[in-house]
Amino acid sequence: MRRTCVFFHAHRDDEALLTGGTMARLAAEGHRVVLVVAAAEHAPSGLDARPRGQVRTDVLDAPAHVLGCERVVLLGYEDSGPDGSALGGFSRTKVELAAEEVAEVLREEQADLLTVYDPAGGYGHPDHVQVHRVGVRAAELAGTPVVLEATVDRDLLLRALGPIARFGLLPRARHAYTSRGEITHRIRVRKYSATKRAVMAAHVTHRLCGDSVCTFTALLRLPRVVFRLVLGTEWFVRRDLPPGTVLHHPLDRWPVPVAQPARGRRPVPPRAQPEPEPEPEAEPEPTPTPAPAPETRPQPHPEPAASTPSSTPAPAAGV
Repeated sequence: MRRTCVFFHAHRDDEALLTGGTMARLAAEGHRVVLVVAAAEHAPSGLDARPRGQVRTDVLDAPAHVLGCERVVLLGYEDSGPDGSALGGFSRTKVELAAEEVAEVLREEQADLLTVYDPAGGYGHPDHVQVHRVGVRAAELAGTPVVLEATVDRDLLLRALGPIARFGLLPRARHAYTSRGEITHRIRVRKYSATKRAVMAAHVTHRLCGDSVCTFTALLRLPRVVFRLVLGTEWFVRRDLPPGTVLHHPLDRWPVPVAQPARGRRPVPPRAQPEPEPEPEAEPEPTPTPAPAPETRPQPHPEPAASTPSSTPAPAAGV
């Protein structure tokens, strides 16, 4: 079954690192992939953030084309900056207002799945934290059945950082992303590592990645084998599943659908069914009347027979 999967990101380059392989995989499997970006400050002319008060813009640019996206929606908020100091930044927008904008896209797409970030916003960028808040609320408003939180295995990250983390040089790392026990999806995307590299290269070429250009340039210098190893897994959390769940595809363990009215239409109340007429009570069967006993008339007693004179003559006297 073809699903519509909407990936909600804070900045125009975030999809390449955290969800690029999953997006490419779903697109290759025939699903509809849509990218929604909150802040597009670094986009060049024609892809820039929209002035506030105007409608959002839909743009299918080079990186999105590489990933297999069928639509890109730029909401046009400003980048709040690492400390959230930008006055018009996305992190300062009212959650309900921004959530309604995202929910509108979800309704238009009749989305089956929405991805956001974990509650920590990954490494804590204010816009990433806001994506979590806005996205979760938008899914509630639109009735989107599945929400996945894009994240990184914190335990694996701390082990990879090794001495840097142990000596406290990265204090925020201990609270960044998500602990392994909470992660429900471990998506293997090594097969799509070439696509991830191509997306990063497109971002660098088109200057869509802003401050991430240094990160992308460094990753692109890695040998392909190392690149596949480092960026070959993507992690997600689905909060409606119990801790300890281990899934390997974003569409695994699909929730049981709940019957809902068609989107965009008012629910039609069910027709009142006429009450069935009560069945007539069965008449009690008549109790059979016992047949009357035959009348017995008294039998007449036989009368005694009349005595008849003896026909034998009495003997003569004196004989």
